[in-house]
Amino acid sequence: MNPGFGLGLRPPFYADAVAGKASVDWLELISENFMVPGGRPLEILDSVRRNYPVALHGVALNLGGTDDLDLSYLKELEDLIRRAEPLWVSDHLCWTRQGQHHLHDLLPLPYTEEVVEHVARRIREVQERLGRRILIENVTSYLEFKHGEMPEWEFVSAVAERADCSILLDVNNVFVSAHNHGFDPRRYIEAIPRARVGQLHIAGHSASGPLLIDTHDHPVPEPVWDLYGHAVRHFGPVATLLERDDAIPPLPELVGELGRARAICQAALAA
Repeated sequence: MNPGFGLGLRPPFYADAVAGKASVDWLELISENFMVPGGRPLEILDSVRRNYPVALHGVALNLGGTDDLDLSYLKELEDLIRRAEPLWVSDHLCWTRQGQHHLHDLLPLPYTEEVVEHVARRIREVQERLGRRILIENVTSYLEFKHGEMPEWEFVSAVAERADCSILLDVNNVFVSAHNHGFDPRRYIEAIPRARVGQLHIAGHSASGPLLIDTHDHPVPEPVWDLYGHAVRHFGPVATLLERDDAIPPLPELVGELGRARAICQAALAA
């Protein structure tokens, strides 16, 4: 599971991706943007697929929610998987909906044994429905639950082991949460089982008072680059994706930033 270095596909460079002019190894697509019955999004998907391998990354599977899994959503995702033939499929270790209300945010979970079992069961059900192993991504958080029973890295690892799924480790999210909650981000990375990690995310963030916020609207900062190098030394050569969701610069600038990830990866592996 290592096709190299990719970018999240975003509208400002749809045309370059359709024309095969994006100098990347693969592209990550937000699943929900292409879960439609037809039209321009699927035309873009088909064109991009002719030029690049793609991965699907969801934001609304609601793996941590207490509602029943949305079977209509899963059916649409199955249809998209058949069409896109993705390298892999991922979503977030969080909850996103309550009842019929989509909250449009990636909300953290209490780190308890009960929640580990609850989420792992839901992931197993999703994997059985899709007929494939998925990846789960760690999310950022800005508050902690009073009744947590374990640190976040133990929670993520336990869910992955019990669900028999893979992990999409977002290095920027680790850094942001470590700053906000005062733990060592390297300890977090070193506690994650190597064999479970199938992809890394890198991104930038912004500050709001004493907190860091996962906004994906800045270049990757130096501390996150340092942590990424540490992750590569720990996990080995893992597929890496650069995320940028706002204040998106020209594509060559993003490709240049991704080139730095290549260089850091090469140096970390050589060391």
